[in-house]
Amino acid sequence: MKTLTDLLDASLWTKSLSAAARARVEAETAVRDVPNGTYVCRKGDPVENWIGVVDGLVKMTSVSPEGKTTTFLGVAPGGWFGEGSLLKDQTRKYDIVALRETRLALMPKATFEWLLDTDIAFNRFLLVQLNERLAQFIAMVENQRLLEPDARVARSIAALFNTVLYPAMGPEVQISQEEIGYLSGVSRQRVNQALRVLEEAGLLEVVYGGLRILDLEGLRAF
Repeated sequence: MKTLTDLLDASLWTKSLSAAARARVEAETAVRDVPNGTYVCRKGDPVENWIGVVDGLVKMTSVSPEGKTTTFLGVAPGGWFGEGSLLKDQTRKYDIVALRETRLALMPKATFEWLLDTDIAFNRFLLVQLNERLAQFIAMVENQRLLEPDARVARSIAALFNTVLYPAMGPEVQISQEEIGYLSGVSRQRVNQALRVLEEAGLLEVVYGGLRILDLEGLRAF
């Protein structure tokens, strides 16, 4: 698996840090490995860390009192999440679940607040991140309400390749059809059909254990 150093090297917000600030962040940020299916944090938990995905994949999800589950989005390697809850000083509003064996970086709230207080570039990064996440949620609502399953699968896959939110992503992603189903709100069997359609359209290639993206803009527009 990748290391914390790999994550920080790939993160956009670290580019402007001084050597001393980067060393402090690295020293104060813990790494945690979580098995597939494990809750990283639960709705209602106090927010104590800003969390980055070093390697693996997690989903933001929520369960209604009646037991109905909805998945909001996936967070791919290179992504950080939870800044909104930290800024509002509120408890978590959703569950985070590992979709496979995942390595996480846990930056303490005190370190996050120190960056806010001392680094203008970090504040600018957070504005861009929050705006990008808002656009992602708006697109998700639109996709769920207006698009048919093939397009929902295409857009959900494309969302994992957002260069602002997930700068560490390359042209391939290790992801199962079940995981794509969680992210798109489509059954695994229907995901299989959609992937065949997208592959025939020349937008992606199904490879062992995942996908190779051939036409990202095509997926976004499908």
